[in-house]
Amino acid sequence: MSEHRPLRGAGFGGLIGGAVVGVTYLGHFLAGLPFIPFDIFDWLARTLPGGLVVRSIETMVGIIRGLRLGPTASTAKLVEQGLALVQFVVTWVVLGLVLGLLSRRRPARLPLLGSLGGLVLAASAFGVEWAQGFRDAGPLATLVWLVATLVGGGALLGAMVKAGAGRTEAQPVRGDSRRRFLYLVGTGSFVVIVTSAGVSILSKDKKKNLPEIEQEEVVRASRTSGPAASPPPDELEGRFPPVPGTRPELTKNDDFYRIDINLRPPEVDGGTWRLKLEGLVERPRSWSLDEIRAMPRQTQAITLSCISNPVGGDLISTSFWTGTPFKRLLAEGGLKKEVEEIFIESADGFYESVPLSEALDDRTLLVYEMNGEPLTAGHGYPLRIFIPGHFGMKQPKWIVRMEAIDHKGAGFWVDRNWSETARVRTTSAIDVASATSDPQTGAVAVGGIAYAGDRGISRVEVLVDGKEWEAAELRAPALGPLTWVQWRYFWKAAPGKHLLRVRAYDDEGHPQIIEDRPPYPDGATGIHQKAADIRR
Repeated sequence: MSEHRPLRGAGFGGLIGGAVVGVTYLGHFLAGLPFIPFDIFDWLARTLPGGLVVRSIETMVGIIRGLRLGPTASTAKLVEQGLALVQFVVTWVVLGLVLGLLSRRRPARLPLLGSLGGLVLAASAFGVEWAQGFRDAGPLATLVWLVATLVGGGALLGAMVKAGAGRTEAQPVRGDSRRRFLYLVGTGSFVVIVTSAGVSILSKDKKKNLPEIEQEEVVRASRTSGPAASPPPDELEGRFPPVPGTRPELTKNDDFYRIDINLRPPEVDGGTWRLKLEGLVERPRSWSLDEIRAMPRQTQAITLSCISNPVGGDLISTSFWTGTPFKRLLAEGGLKKEVEEIFIESADGFYESVPLSEALDDRTLLVYEMNGEPLTAGHGYPLRIFIPGHFGMKQPKWIVRMEAIDHKGAGFWVDRNWSETARVRTTSAIDVASATSDPQTGAVAVGGIAYAGDRGISRVEVLVDGKEWEAAELRAPALGPLTWVQWRYFWKAAPGKHLLRVRAYDDEGHPQIIEDRPPYPDGATGIHQKAADIRR
């Protein structure tokens, strides 16, 4: 039965890999120690060739949308986390397979060989943690943790393969021993799953219904200020209601999309955090979060879109953001005349450069609140930036350092061949087309959104069954000059199947690009369409 040793070793490797995942998760959750599978995956995402990362993103988004697996941002994170765990367990499967092959010649040395394999994994993981700045624990604690989990796991794997090889030659594995082992593994996995579910459930906020959200819009709009302030509350209250099924004008914090280079967001201590300003300034300095929050506040309604968002996609959200104008901090530092851009670094290693003209824009904010609440870790706590008219790839979160420079600076995604400017494309989407017509008017209600960054939307048109473009009604004014606008269209439809298309024009009268282009490298373009099956 020696031919089964490699497969048995691979099976043992999978079991040990799963157990190590559980142990390292609990260590991270209970003591803040590194969660090794995620850290390795994050490091790979930063070091793999940009083209490979782009293809992976596009494939993932396409599968999620095609199979309708759920909200793109949250589903993509779950998929990435699953891939990280599978990648880690497969590594142990390979190690077990190798030990199974070696068991034919050197069975007595298998525990030592397993320990050596674990040592290689530990050394590699330590290098990953070093490259990421030991963001969870210090070097010594990280080293001890990696040796205990990976070298210890390797030794245990070697011992299991050795015992399995011995039983193959001498006697079959006793059923009660196997059951005890599987019971221990199953119990550990159950604890991990229940712990994860509990954390997820406890972190959920109470859901709010649509009327409550719409009332929040009016209340918060009255508190906006600056050049991007919202219209007066009476103007917002006088607008027609959106078509039921249209995405809400204001996105709840829990539903705001999150796309970044981390499987889990950095956890920054706001009490010790400092924002540094260095480089070509007269007075290099730093600020605490309390000092920034004590500066004059400015709140504005903002729509933010991911450059990876496909036409009609959901990687776009709107909320009220509160912060202080970026230019105020730059003025305190005293910029030298040769400054061209401000280079920004984040706690997670992300970086981006902001042209000086945009850094000095009155609407550019260093943001610390979202819909009246402090930023969460996932959305950039303690501080992020908003720059009007750009996709999210130009808006760093978890900011820790700024440097005034006299040249064009680097950008994380720009270095991976995405757009240098990442200007928002004019886009529109059909969110809903009623399945039945109104019994009194005979009209079918169609609704959606349109967005053009800081350029605004001047009109939206709908095309039914390839006939003529007809004007839709804008739910104007928009929540703010930097947000999307909702629209509606009433159409007297005959029963049967129909195809609807939508297009938008920005405030300067320029139509959106109708040619179909993928998100990479400048943002998706094309016409969104939706099928409707009308019944009386």
